[in-house]
Amino acid sequence: MFNKVILIGNLTKDPELRYTPSGTPVTTLRIAVTSKFKQGDEFREETLFIDVVVFGRQAETCSQYLSKGRPVLAEGRLQERRWETDGQQRSKTEVVAQNVRFLGKKGDTADAPPQEPSGPPQEPSGPPPEETTDVEPF
Repeated sequence: MFNKVILIGNLTKDPELRYTPSGTPVTTLRIAVTSKFKQGDEFREETLFIDVVVFGRQAETCSQYLSKGRPVLAEGRLQERRWETDGQQRSKTEVVAQNVRFLGKKGDTADAPPQEPSGPPQEPSGPPPEETTDVEPF
C-alpha cells in the first residue's frame, strides 16, 4: 500500500513540543490548507485544518523556529488514532511528518535555520515509527 501526503499551508498556532516517556521529542503542528475551486460561475475557497505530528530532532527544530502564521510544507503519511472517552468511540486522522520544510516570504529569513549545513553532515534521527507503539504518547 502507498500512504503519502504533501501539504503546504500556514500554521494556525505555535508548535507544541512535548517528550515521550522515553525522551523522544514530539511536536504537534496545526496547518491551514486552502483549496480554490470554481463552482458554477463563482470561485470558492475551502480551508482544511490538519494536525501534523513531528518526531525527533526535527520536532525540536520546528518548535524552535516556527510560529503561528508561518508557511510550511509537510510531507508524511496519514495515521488514524482511536480511543474511547466516556463510553464514546472517538478517532482522529493526522499526518505523521517525515519531512517539514520551512517556507517563507522574501525577507523573512532572519529567524529561520540555515538552509545549507554549516558543519559536517549529520545523520538524520530516522523516520517516525510506521505505526503507533507504546513509545508514542497517544
